[in-house]
Amino acid sequence: DPDSGDNGLLLYSLANNQTNEFDINENTGQIFTVSVAGKAGTFYLEVQAADQGTRRLTARTTVNVTIDSSSTNNIVVVVLNQKINVVERNIAEVKRVLENKLAWNVYVVNVYSNEFERKARSSTDVTYVKIIAFDKANQEVPAEDVKRKLREQKSNIEIELEKIFSAAVTAAIEEAPADSATSERIATIVLGVLLACTLIAFLAYVLFTIKRKRY
Repeated sequence: DPDSGDNGLLLYSLANNQTNEFDINENTGQIFTVSVAGKAGTFYLEVQAADQGTRRLTARTTVNVTIDSSSTNNIVVVVLNQKINVVERNIAEVKRVLENKLAWNVYVVNVYSNEFERKARSSTDVTYVKIIAFDKANQEVPAEDVKRKLREQKSNIEIELEKIFSAAVTAAIEEAPADSATSERIATIVLGVLLACTLIAFLAYVLFTIKRKRY
């Protein structure tokens, strides 16, 4: 748009209202994911650009976004002490900080809270951001490498995020819970041993009783 001043200012929006999966930075036109967990395929986003003139002019184009079903083994969860609606509103900036400090391309898979959605947006100061990192060859970076880099850059990431949220920010890594299958397996073995001991004791008692009756 050749106009200057406010008339030349372009604002971008998604015209087909797919804000559940995607959103767009109205100033830069950068499209980013909000929640694409468990989803794959091609999404067709209709993007609108509008100037700010008295007689507002608009133009639209279709952007095709293809989501590959990436391995969940390389997903890393970053925990922020911020409300989910605040994180969602600034997710493009959060993504930018992570990419800058990790030196990899970062894709946001999902943004969520463990609390009920309505309650979480107003009261819960914990938000989980699922990410996958890709190197320059567009290969997934192993989760352990991402976690190691996040730990190394933790203080730098928090400083940059504090500028975005205008508040003290802690960025932690959610570690996977202990393998419950292992504890269940141990419990099964212990129970099996106890049952075997009980059975042996019972058989010994029966044999002792039979011998006693013979005599």
